[in-house]
Amino acid sequence: MIVKEIRDEDFTSYKKPSMVIGFPSCTFKCERECGQKMCQNSALATAPDIEISVENIVNRYLQNPITKAIIFGGLEPVDSWSDMVSLIDEFRKHTEDDIVVYTGYKMDEICKKTYWLGNKYKNISINSFFEY
Repeated sequence: MIVKEIRDEDFTSYKKPSMVIGFPSCTFKCERECGQKMCQNSALATAPDIEISVENIVNRYLQNPITKAIIFGGLEPVDSWSDMVSLIDEFRKHTEDDIVVYTGYKMDEICKKTYWLGNKYKNISINSFFEY
């Protein structure tokens, strides 16, 4: 899979020490809908692609005794839905640690997808940054 960022340890984005995965695409709908440049992750759009297997990501996570959660964030994880679900599937084969998805979509825009995720997996939190 392609990602834009992997931070093995992050202590500010969630209540637990976390690995952060920056997904590679975004429609920048947040900025279009609010009419101004505001994306905290827009610099990732020009960052080089990182090609890495889902197994490698999960192994990096599991080998780190500090991290207790994995965060899917900017650019926009929902725009990389199949890769995100593949990563969740592999992650859940090994651990029930928290999964946090930060999105710029309104919850009603993605409710069918998030409902499915919540029914299939435990300990997943979907957090919308913006309600326009």
